[in-house]
Amino acid sequence: MRKNLLQGFICIHGRVFFCAYTNKYDKKQIAYKGTIHQPWNIKWKNQKRKEIKKKEKREKEKIFARGKFSVLMSLYRGEKAVYFNRCMESLFAQTLLPAEIIIVLDGEITKELWRVLDHFRKQYPELIKIVPLSQNRGLGVALAKGIVHCSNELVARMDTDDIARPKRFEKQIAEFKKDGGLDILGGYIREFSEDGKRNISIRRVPLTQPEIERYQRQRSAFNHVTVMYKKSAVLRAGNYQDVPLMEDSFLWVRMLKTGAKCKNMGECLVDVRAGDAMIKRRGGYSYFKKYRAGRKKILETGYISRWDYNKTVFVQAIVAMIPKWLRKLVYIKLLR
Repeated sequence: MRKNLLQGFICIHGRVFFCAYTNKYDKKQIAYKGTIHQPWNIKWKNQKRKEIKKKEKREKEKIFARGKFSVLMSLYRGEKAVYFNRCMESLFAQTLLPAEIIIVLDGEITKELWRVLDHFRKQYPELIKIVPLSQNRGLGVALAKGIVHCSNELVARMDTDDIARPKRFEKQIAEFKKDGGLDILGGYIREFSEDGKRNISIRRVPLTQPEIERYQRQRSAFNHVTVMYKKSAVLRAGNYQDVPLMEDSFLWVRMLKTGAKCKNMGECLVDVRAGDAMIKRRGGYSYFKKYRAGRKKILETGYISRWDYNKTVFVQAIVAMIPKWLRKLVYIKLLR
């Protein structure tokens, strides 16, 4: 009767190994001192499989587990495709990725913008969510619609032509972990020329709650594009509203009045496009009228006094009417 199993002892380097050979050559096993050892080539293959699985797990965790927050943006047809592409690249280069990116389409957008959007949707279909509006309604309405679609309590704002610094989200999430009662967190911005070749200025904002509350009476105490906030705190204050030029300031005032806890980080979190186009937009009588209407809405909340209102409106009237070259100097040297 033929034996299915041949057993023998082989002495190698003075050590005794027990060898078991089955009649199936692809299932060779070596037993040494009661433990099972696989041949080196099988161990190497198994190790490679484990490394691949670990890498896949890390990537999955990076996308789905680590980033318990949403990014909220509004995109309209006036945006340049090359700027939008650079913005999206900066989001996916973050050391901590968001769980989702909510992009509100504020009316119809160009074919060039659609190409950029489709490119990233194909790469990250589970991250990007589109909220379309039938017509252009303005930033306040677009963000009010978008925040309702955010699935997470923490929401980070971003503009479609700016560049987030690589560790922005990681640093902000760390601050929220330190202080669970925090409602709004912003930081500094670095303004650079539209061609990306020149640094223009750094817009610093107050850091602590008392400083923020005082500063907010005169100007916006947060750089909107850097802000991460709690969705519940925004909705409790009445959400974004249609207040051109002051969608953010009007929201901050109402959040502070409802007891929001806030702070700013003393470092640049986002690089923002500025330059002549921005300076031009902030001049003229049309701009001044929108500014005055926005400040009046803030006055009606009771957060600022009549003196605060008159002083800021008077200063803005001068800045809006002076020549562009002088307005640029004012913004760079005095308002930063």
